[in-house]
Amino acid sequence: MVEEDLGGRLRYVRQLHKLSQRELARRAGVTNSTISLIESNTSNPSVGALKRILDGIPISMADFFGLAPTLPKKAFYREDELTEIGKGAVSYRQVGESAFGRALQILKECYQPGADTGIIPLVHDGEEGGIILSGRLEVTVDGERRLLGPGDAYYFESRRPHRFRCVGPVPCEVVSACTPPTF
Repeated sequence: MVEEDLGGRLRYVRQLHKLSQRELARRAGVTNSTISLIESNTSNPSVGALKRILDGIPISMADFFGLAPTLPKKAFYREDELTEIGKGAVSYRQVGESAFGRALQILKECYQPGADTGIIPLVHDGEEGGIILSGRLEVTVDGERRLLGPGDAYYFESRRPHRFRCVGPVPCEVVSACTPPTF
């Protein structure tokens, strides 16, 4: 089985064409959340839906799947060059413009007080780990819950159901990495 990062590929192509999620959704006649769910690999579109979305760029299916990522030669990133891929009360700032074609994804995460990844645990292929920089983060893995503070860390196989939640009155900052890229 060939694993395809359809969401990462769509994000890469959308950004290559300098389109926002909202603009692509408008052009394709779908909701903004549809584009967001596909790019986060939470939802897999039908062939017809993908064709409509690609027509909004515009790019053919053959060109879309034939496109090979060009990995940047850039090795260093200032804080203002991190790419925001989160939304709402959870910020995910990614090192590099895109995770498409990369084996590792590095994020600087910030959870506002009370923010979480949702009541339904996340499950996906790969491994992930992180170190808490500030604040308190409740991490639940396979039903086991731990409250982590500055300097504490986590590491687990991502196929184990997991959830993250900021606990306390201050934002929680985390530096994390996952392989393969998930967001």
